[in-house]
Amino acid sequence: MPEGIIVKALSGYYYVMPVEDNGVPSVEGSAVQCRARGIFRKRGTSPLVGDRVSYMLTENGEGTVDEIHKRETELIRPPVANVSLAVLLFSVKEPDMNLNLLDKFLVHIEQAGLDALIVLTKQDLIDPEAEDRNIVAEVKAMYEQIGYEVISTSSRTGEGSELLRERLAGKISVFSGQSGVGKSSMLNALMPGLTLETSAISMRLGRGKHTTRHVELIPLDNGGFVADTPGFSQLDFLEIGVEELSTCFREFAQFADQCKFRGCTHTHEPGCKVLTAKEEGLVSESRYQHYVQFLTEMKDKKRRY
Repeated sequence: MPEGIIVKALSGYYYVMPVEDNGVPSVEGSAVQCRARGIFRKRGTSPLVGDRVSYMLTENGEGTVDEIHKRETELIRPPVANVSLAVLLFSVKEPDMNLNLLDKFLVHIEQAGLDALIVLTKQDLIDPEAEDRNIVAEVKAMYEQIGYEVISTSSRTGEGSELLRERLAGKISVFSGQSGVGKSSMLNALMPGLTLETSAISMRLGRGKHTTRHVELIPLDNGGFVADTPGFSQLDFLEIGVEELSTCFREFAQFADQCKFRGCTHTHEPGCKVLTAKEEGLVSESRYQHYVQFLTEMKDKKRRY
């Protein structure tokens, strides 16, 4: 029975890219349009983009997904399986960098157990003499100090493109971030001839129109796949426990173990080492304030639900 990877799911069909004997997707071949067997519905599951599957060809040239192989990872939003790297794209201008949303994405990525790569786009819009350049440098330094890899890019000048291509090679990556930051433009720059739809930025709203309508794996010529996903304006925390939130701020870890009280929320407790670290400048003020904001938001939602 042939095996493949689902590269697109649309209107009840799953498009399966065949894989070679070594398990590497055959990007030169065409995807097989498949239906899923009814057994998956009875089991309360369904195939996802990114799933490695076994399928059977039918007489009409289509196929049937018979088996879903064990998933390494599974994202709820966007619904993609077997992603190993989350690429978070945030622009330095037009729209302005949104660190609150970046930290919210990072919480979800940490909870999902994925590696995160922060990509700061539209570097060409920064005036070398302006204060904006210093702000961008400070943001880059802050997240690198926490332990995240940060790449500065420009789809117009090509800055950072080769480094990004290297990080995407041989794995499934998901592109997410603030709408209008240049996700489609960056993918077009990485794969000339891809011609994904792009749209102008709405300056009044400060965000772009959503140009991506469904999740789809885009094959790169280096063995990697990128999940181009719909833009998001907000994320919720319904799938994350209140007690889990602090563990999603990786810079808290070295201090949280030394807190006086077990189950410390790091907001008011005496003997809290995270609070002490924040006061000493070892935890950034913006990251800590976002933590408190998210914690409050989560508690409010838990009460409502």
